[in-house]
Amino acid sequence: MDREQITALFEKYCRKLRITPAWDVKLELIDDPSWPKTGDFKIDCDDRKAILMLNVINPKQENMEEVIIHELMHLKMYPLDQVTESLIRSTFPEESPAQDFAYRQFFNTLEQTVEELAKCFLLEFGDDKTFSYGRCDRMKSFNELYDGLNNIE
Repeated sequence: MDREQITALFEKYCRKLRITPAWDVKLELIDDPSWPKTGDFKIDCDDRKAILMLNVINPKQENMEEVIIHELMHLKMYPLDQVTESLIRSTFPEESPAQDFAYRQFFNTLEQTVEELAKCFLLEFGDDKTFSYGRCDRMKSFNELYDGLNNIE
């Protein structure tokens, strides 16, 4: 996918998700081969500005349209994200096991929710409705997870 196609998809989903005009969002295409992520955001909540960074050299996901939707969903969910983080910080002692647990659970659930919403949006509005399986490719198979474990019997 070329830069013009990526920019067109970014603009399409900013409109579909009603991110603009409430937010000023800029797309930044990352050409650094050492950048480890496929997509990320920099957000200034007070000024309602954000920069969506996309890895165009070595993305970890195959479907850039899915990545764009996913990252924009993070921006859409950002107010809820911030409220939940504030609740966790104010409820649990700093760097305590309870705070670590709450953060892990929250971020796992947030990521799953954002990904599920992105998939729904992709299936409804996407040009390329193919899901990315890049993360699965890097994970161990079910059988590999049990390699080296002692038999209980």
